[in-house]
Amino acid sequence: MKQFFHKSMAVFMATVVFMTTMSFTVDMHYCGDTLVDFSFTQQVDTCGMDKTQKPSSCENPKLVEKSCCTDTQLIKKGQDDLKLSFDKLSFEQQVFVALFTYSYNSLFQGIESQEIPFIDYAPPFVERDVQVLHQTFLI
Repeated sequence: MKQFFHKSMAVFMATVVFMTTMSFTVDMHYCGDTLVDFSFTQQVDTCGMDKTQKPSSCENPKLVEKSCCTDTQLIKKGQDDLKLSFDKLSFEQQVFVALFTYSYNSLFQGIESQEIPFIDYAPPFVERDVQVLHQTFLI
């Protein structure tokens, strides 16, 4: 159960890092209020109703017939500031890394103490078993 929890948390954290650093773009083409096409990888297909005309030699060049179609592009930028450089560490960071490494390594070193404080004393003599005498047992 513990290994499953650790593996699932590792996959979850890797997914979170991947999703926050990933960038993507969605292109959408609307004809009026209706979504005609969308794409994640390439340009969208148009519906063929584009009416954009350039003003030619007309009296009022500001009047241009507008198209009913619109192209929308959603851009989601990921984080680019996750690249940490370990080239320059401050003195406090160096002290922290050294002390953390020393204390972490000392956790796994056993204490080889062969001292037994009660070696000179004899164990108590039991005349009768009190638990059996009073019928009191821990279950």
